[in-house]
Amino acid sequence: MKIQWLLLIALIFAVIIAAFAVVNVDAVPVNYIFGEAEFPLILVILASALLGFLLSGVVAIARSYSLQRKVKALQKEMAVKESLIATQQNEIAEYQKAGVNPEAQVVTSDEVTRDDRVDNYEEKQRDTY
Repeated sequence: MKIQWLLLIALIFAVIIAAFAVVNVDAVPVNYIFGEAEFPLILVILASALLGFLLSGVVAIARSYSLQRKVKALQKEMAVKESLIATQQNEIAEYQKAGVNPEAQVVTSDEVTRDDRVDNYEEKQRDTY
């Protein structure tokens, strides 16, 4: 059904272009860098449309290629992070089997104050002398 609709739309578009071509057969001068020539107006219009189509196609292909490279890089990053998560989940399971609470051993930098760091530094200094 979808193909039939596309064919119908293409046929309608072809009829419109054919009617447009019949009406615009007058020759028009085309000035370019090295000279001037006369072409039928429909050829000038179709050539311009084709050139625009080709340029937009090249831009779309380049963007698609760039996005594919980005997707591959993100998939690699995701695989690395998934393996890290799996490793950490295995470590947590080992801690739980051993009866140790893994969260009890974690100390974030927010929990350590400047005074704690100074006290630890002073203790280390006393132990070394």
